[in-house]
Order: sequence, then structure tokens, then C-alpha cells
Amino acid sequence: MAERISPQQFRASDGVEDWLVHFDGVKTYFATGSFAKGVELIDVIGRLADAANHHPDVDLRYPGVMVSLFTHDIDGISDLDVALAQQISTAARELGIEADPSKVQTV
Repeated sequence: MAERISPQQFRASDGVEDWLVHFDGVKTYFATGSFAKGVELIDVIGRLADAANHHPDVDLRYPGVMVSLFTHDIDGISDLDVALAQQISTAARELGIEADPSKVQTV
């Protein structure tokens, strides 16, 4: 079972610096630079999400990908969101994709 955490606990977690807390979960934007690189990132996110049995909302546009995490079972942010956010950020860096959370508001 997912453990609810506060927005402050999320922000204090290691490896989630790419993510912003919003009223409807946590979000970030990855500047992929191309549609094909975005598809590559989404493929990795899909595998990570299936392995965790925790599935984000993903929005692919040129030239980037917006990712939103929220734990519906508890209607809030949980430890599952922290773990998946960490994994997604690591995977993006390994693909050479930078996060740009400042674009969350404009996407």
C-alpha cells in the first residue's frame, strides 16, 4: 500500500529536484529536442511504470514530454511518486535529456 506524504516530504526527498508539486500531484517537463527522443523517453517511462505498477500521465509534444505523477488510491502524493520520479529523472539523464520544470506552467 502506498504511504501518503506531504508536499514538503516530497520536496525534501533526494533525486526529485526536477519535479514541482502542484495541487494535482507532481510534474515536470523534459526537453527532448525531438519527437523521436520523446518517444524514446516515453518507452523507458512505460517500462519503469509497469515494473512499479504505478502509472503516470504523459504528454508527448514537440519538443518535449510532460510527466505527471499522482497516487489515485490515496488521492494524494505518496512514496510511490517519489520512487518513480527518481527513476524517471535518472532515465532521462541517461538518455541525455534535461528536465526543465519551468515549462510545466506553459505546456
